[in-house]
Amino acid sequence: MGIFSGLKSLGLGNMEEMDLFEEPKKEEAKAKAAAVAPARPQEKDLIYDRSFVCPVCDSHFTAKIMKSSKARLLGTDQDLRARYEGIDAVKYDVVMCPVCAYAALIRFFTSVTSSQARLIREKISQKVTLTEYVEETYSYEQAMERYKLALVNAVVKRSKASEKAYICLKTAWLLRGYGESLREKEDCDEKKVEAMARQEEEYLENAYKGFSEARQSEMFPICGMNTVTVDYLVAVLAVRFKDYGVATKLLSAVITSPGANVRIKDRARDMKDQVMRELKSK
Repeated sequence: MGIFSGLKSLGLGNMEEMDLFEEPKKEEAKAKAAAVAPARPQEKDLIYDRSFVCPVCDSHFTAKIMKSSKARLLGTDQDLRARYEGIDAVKYDVVMCPVCAYAALIRFFTSVTSSQARLIREKISQKVTLTEYVEETYSYEQAMERYKLALVNAVVKRSKASEKAYICLKTAWLLRGYGESLREKEDCDEKKVEAMARQEEEYLENAYKGFSEARQSEMFPICGMNTVTVDYLVAVLAVRFKDYGVATKLLSAVITSPGANVRIKDRARDMKDQVMRELKSK
């Protein structure tokens, strides 16, 4: 007989087999673990409202920007998409004027000539209907809207191929993040995830086309990237679209470049090995 025998007569029969000391220890251990485990950062705490002046209409406004000093980098994907804890940084890289709808990646936002501003006012500002953002953070839907506006603006103002390619690349990253967030939900909509993947592929294909053109026609650095980084990125995209000749040539250039760091050379070697395996399997 146990020390709790007899509890059944009190209606507590399910407790007759309790361990006198083990449960409190388990509960204590759980409490300690909870106290030690760091709280996951909240997206709203990793962004701030930054002030801007629109170079197209001179309006003053704020846009949400990531606090890069506070966000913890977890790693990067093969195509250089950075992953952070608690936030998808890509959501906060487009700045959009809420008055005239001029939008661009933050890197390019102030680079507008008077003739480009005129084109934007004529072809976008006079026709667009904007969504008002009141939430603490940007949703993926809102971020996609901003990226589409950035791409439309880039086309209208006749931007370089590299700027349009960079917007496409980051839009693909955004769609990838959107798909990942959907998969985390219990009631995951598989059809929507598949749609995100198809759109990601389309944007990556346009990024590949744009960066390939930019390599041949523009001066480096391109979108803040040196020759080695652009060559590696174009090689990764070439592999994705099975353009193995281009990929092999660029990866070899990265591996033998005296200006490439060890990390990107290792990535290039791994990618080249992947290409060789894929070619042999055919």
